[in-house]
Amino acid sequence: MSATTYQEVAQALAGANAQKRSVRVRGAGTKDYLGDLNPTDLVLETSALRGIVAHVPADLTVTLAAGTPFADLRAALAQAGQFLPLDPPHSDSATIGGIVAANSTGFWRARYGGIRDQLIGTTTALADGTLARAGGRVVKNVAGYDVNKLLIGSLGTLGVIVECTFKILPLPRASAGLQASFARGSAAFAAADALARTPARAAAIVVDSTARDSWRLLVLAQGDPSAVERTLSIATDATRAQGGTAERHDDIELGLGPLRELPATARGTLVRASLPVAAQSAFADAATRLAGFRHLVSDAASGVVRVHVQSDEISEIAAADALGAAARVCGGSARVERRPDALRDRVTAWGDGEIPGLFLMKRLKDAFDPNGVLEPGRGVVR
Repeated sequence: MSATTYQEVAQALAGANAQKRSVRVRGAGTKDYLGDLNPTDLVLETSALRGIVAHVPADLTVTLAAGTPFADLRAALAQAGQFLPLDPPHSDSATIGGIVAANSTGFWRARYGGIRDQLIGTTTALADGTLARAGGRVVKNVAGYDVNKLLIGSLGTLGVIVECTFKILPLPRASAGLQASFARGSAAFAAADALARTPARAAAIVVDSTARDSWRLLVLAQGDPSAVERTLSIATDATRAQGGTAERHDDIELGLGPLRELPATARGTLVRASLPVAAQSAFADAATRLAGFRHLVSDAASGVVRVHVQSDEISEIAAADALGAAARVCGGSARVERRPDALRDRVTAWGDGEIPGLFLMKRLKDAFDPNGVLEPGRGVVR
């Protein structure tokens, strides 16, 4: 069913909960590959909940319905000389609610932070039909439990987000980039780390590789023209110190775009690892040795690394297991973002390793959705 108002979403959930009918939540469908999808009794479409509810340029805030396409928001804010500092994959079609529910961010965390740093208010339809509001429409909210952060990355398992309020920023005055090449992954990550440790605060610091002896560092700098030039100068020096070669690219987005969209375009198996920054080089070395290795993309300032493997079924299953184990050895965690439909019953999204904090997640799920009707099997709590 398709809901056109917040109240219709709440009523649909209340009815499903009373009858213990399971519900899948779907906006634009760009995140349909995430998690372990079990069949449900009802698919609740939210893409009709769209439009900017309130935009206060002087306060640098915007409130919008969760079904609003991110592209529409970006265009509207640009007319006011402002932007929401997020760069998620699927940006041409993803909806705001899906971006928040999937914690879907790109490479800009190095400078601007992630969704948790921009989201200041939500309205959510809970399983029992309650419309719950958290935070507010001003940057300085009252103290208390920050329910907004529980919803980020919840994949619709705790409630259906129907409205979001974000902090926004003026568009940067200048933007430029740099691309560097290295023969060794350790050198690329060392250069990235050297840049990340300076006060320069690059907007994006990305390392990628498609072969063990070929590595790139892509840097995006935004802000005042003098700050942009200083950042690129530091990145150039860090590259040369590690034996690499650097070249300025004023339209570095041409290089970053395909890397950001890897979750949308990868065929085969795609694993997302969250690692300590210092452990990325060791993890990357192990990843590039796997049978069927195709591509590694690292948001080097935050430790989020994606590895794309495409081979026969046995090799992809082995690679998913190996990457999960390698992430745990490095002090991080991993999940399978994409895998072929034929492997969905043999490769689980969350792996077989121990998940830190699982007992707390189960308690939250029981509190928000005691009948387990929302997105069964989608999240880490089975």
